[in-house]
Amino acid sequence: MKLTTKSRTAVAALALGMAAAGLAAPEAQAQQGFSGKSAGDIMVRARVIGVIPDEDASVTILGGSVDASNEWVPEIDFTYFVTDNIALELIAATTRHDVSHNIAGSLGKVSLLPPTLTLQYHFMPKERLSPYVGAGVNYTFFYNEDAPGGAVTSIDYDDSFGWALQAGVDYAVTDNWYVNADIKKIFLSTDVSINGGAIMADVDLDPWIVGFGVGYKF
Repeated sequence: MKLTTKSRTAVAALALGMAAAGLAAPEAQAQQGFSGKSAGDIMVRARVIGVIPDEDASVTILGGSVDASNEWVPEIDFTYFVTDNIALELIAATTRHDVSHNIAGSLGKVSLLPPTLTLQYHFMPKERLSPYVGAGVNYTFFYNEDAPGGAVTSIDYDDSFGWALQAGVDYAVTDNWYVNADIKKIFLSTDVSINGGAIMADVDLDPWIVGFGVGYKF
């Protein structure tokens, strides 16, 4: 499709307007007292997270597969900026999941406490829209195991280390208040003992963690 002279003029005017807005943005931000992310800053966020397991399992004797329920819970995290671009984030949350086996049926419930520490790189830390990526380690505590009874009288999960990958974005509403969207992939495996070891399972939970929330920068 060819552009008419009027169309070319409109496109050129729009481009010039966007360029002018881009040049004016830093000055406008400075006038409003916007400082962005800086070395030494601490950000505290409150999120709602969805923990979505991506399960795989090897179960002795029975074979088959294991399923863990998706759960949505509140979460809090703390980020410390080592430099303007590099930060450390620690998250804390706990979830409780229903677990089942496609042959044996319900395996009861278990709670997870998975503190995760990531090293992040923040792109464009001085802009209002600032995406980031991260990688780190996770240690998951399994507790409050609740066997369903019947054929399954006891169940035990081993605590374990895992790796974590992360991507997210912050948007500064004011100089201190941010909204946030974040996604993590945790590579997490656990050994499961059923009925005192009569049945053993090697379970890869490998959950996706999707979060949305707000943050305050100190």
